[in-house]
Amino acid sequence: MNAAQVEALRSLLASTGWYERTTQFAAAIRGRVRTPCGLLIVGTPSYEPWHMTAHLADESRTAGLPELEPTLVRWAPPPGAPQHLNVGIDRLRHAGRSEAVLVVSADAAPVPLLERVADARRAGAGIFALDQGEDPDLDGLAHEALAVVPAQVPVSFDGAQHLVSAAMGDRTGWPQARGPGVRRQLARFLDAISGPQPG
Repeated sequence: MNAAQVEALRSLLASTGWYERTTQFAAAIRGRVRTPCGLLIVGTPSYEPWHMTAHLADESRTAGLPELEPTLVRWAPPPGAPQHLNVGIDRLRHAGRSEAVLVVSADAAPVPLLERVADARRAGAGIFALDQGEDPDLDGLAHEALAVVPAQVPVSFDGAQHLVSAAMGDRTGWPQARGPGVRRQLARFLDAISGPQPG
């Protein structure tokens, strides 16, 4: 999804409440990160949030906000991985007050992840969760959580990651869109860029 597509998606969603939710969530994260590479992004052992990490890296560079340069935290970095892909899960134990941990996962957080997130929170890091609304333990640890509940929101989990990433680097706010048929317009738009989803 390129910048023009994200902007069109923003316009379609502006009247649904997702404008406010994603921008508030993004603003909360921005308010907690005060050091370059201090935004630690982690998923579960079965879900690494590569896609969102790449988009946030782009937003950081484009907006000139080095504190938003993300660090991908991985469960099992392979031997010899480049430095930026070699940050293991124990990094969360060393998160500090000028950093934030963003857990991005469609799966429930396993106990080892909850323990590391709890360590980071005790050390003063900001904790944020982007999930599908079925993870009360993780949401209970988070300072802010954004739930993308299937069939209840007008955007997919992947789409929500795009929107939050764009909002993180956005200095101007989103355009407003009004009028009926937002879900219909959004469905046509998403079909055009990614193909129809199985029903």
